Amino acid sequence: MKADIDALSEAELVDLNNRIVARLRFLREMRSHAQMLEFSVGDKVSFQPEGRPALAGMVTRYNRKTVTVITESGEHWNVSPGLLRKVEASEKKDSAGGNVVRLPRK
Repeated sequence: MKADIDALSEAELVDLNNRIVARLRFLREMRSHAQMLEFSVGDKVSFQPEGRPALAGMVTRYNRKTVTVITESGEHWNVSPGLLRKVEASEKKDSAGGNVVRLPRK
């Protein structure tokens, strides 16, 4: 689609700009919402904050643009859903079973 913006007045260009910005915001929110639907409240997730080690926690709430995660140490984080990943069952077992030593059966 090609538009001839040279023929538009200043008021028409401002209106066009506002409509473009609104459309881009809508598309971004839809993408974020679709990513949020991959997670449910209660899901175990992990994420990597900038300059810190990876953190694991549980999804506790959906916000407009983010998901609230409570970490294992009790910290509350509002994280973009695009930065989260679900913790797989094998990862849960390894982290939860760190103090368990399996002895061989005879």
